[in-house]
Amino acid sequence: MEEITDRIRSLLKERKAVLLAHNYQRPEIQDVADMCGDSLELSMKASRTDAEVIVFCGVRFMAETASILSPDKTVLLPVASAGCPMADMITAGDVVEKRKEDPGLCVVSYVNTNAEVKAETDLCCTSANAVQVARSVGPGRKIFMTPDRNLARYTLRMTGLDIEYWNGFCEVHDGLRAGQVKKVKAEHPEAVFIAHPECRPEVLDLAEEVRSTSGMLAFAAASDKKEFIIGTEIGLLHPLRKQNPGKVFIPADPGMVCENMKKIQLSNVLSALEEMKPEVKVPEHIAVRARRAVERMLSIPSG
Repeated sequence: MEEITDRIRSLLKERKAVLLAHNYQRPEIQDVADMCGDSLELSMKASRTDAEVIVFCGVRFMAETASILSPDKTVLLPVASAGCPMADMITAGDVVEKRKEDPGLCVVSYVNTNAEVKAETDLCCTSANAVQVARSVGPGRKIFMTPDRNLARYTLRMTGLDIEYWNGFCEVHDGLRAGQVKKVKAEHPEAVFIAHPECRPEVLDLAEEVRSTSGMLAFAAASDKKEFIIGTEIGLLHPLRKQNPGKVFIPADPGMVCENMKKIQLSNVLSALEEMKPEVKVPEHIAVRARRAVERMLSIPSG
């Protein structure tokens, strides 16, 4: 493993490349990466570097977002089949049909969508800013959120706005059940339960905090609590434990594993850098429209 890691680091320098790893990636991938974090956060940071190549250890829509924000850089996804079932639950055609039914809709799409869907979208959002994005929409205008019903339900609960949503979901987060959370909470009564907004409403009802992955990392670092139950994909436990050695992190369910996020191994990263493929390139006619939806989101004042 050390040999492969050294070779990867050497090739990154040679190719003028930056290696990005999502928080759900395997520990050894996160440890060799230049940057770890949420998908949009990583794409934005990479776009500001002088790197000529982005190696994105995540899933396809993440590599697409990197291509959208860095059209002049080469973007590599080490395993071409690493996809996102939730992103695949909606198509651009579905959004077009929805607009025909109600032309006045404001379409807000989660960044966890494919590029073609982003291109048909008014505004993008993340799990961290969905509430803020929804509130930025003009008064009285109906919002259609895609593709995650649980993020939409959470946003509706927090804003009370007129929100309709697509019936998509993350298999990992939607699979977490309230009964499982109650069991773990009973076993760790002092622990703070932090849930991802992609979880079901009845699971969020049990949470002390509802946060994105970056939000979970920030909360755990700032908190004076010592025990935390983490309601998201188990890959996040690695950076949480690494950044907070004196604290205890318990998975809400050890079965919260995203198979697609675990597809990439160090050998795939090495192959991608050696062969400069598989490349992900969003066609410009799609990228320019998708970029607009992301930029509109970024223009919303924070706070």
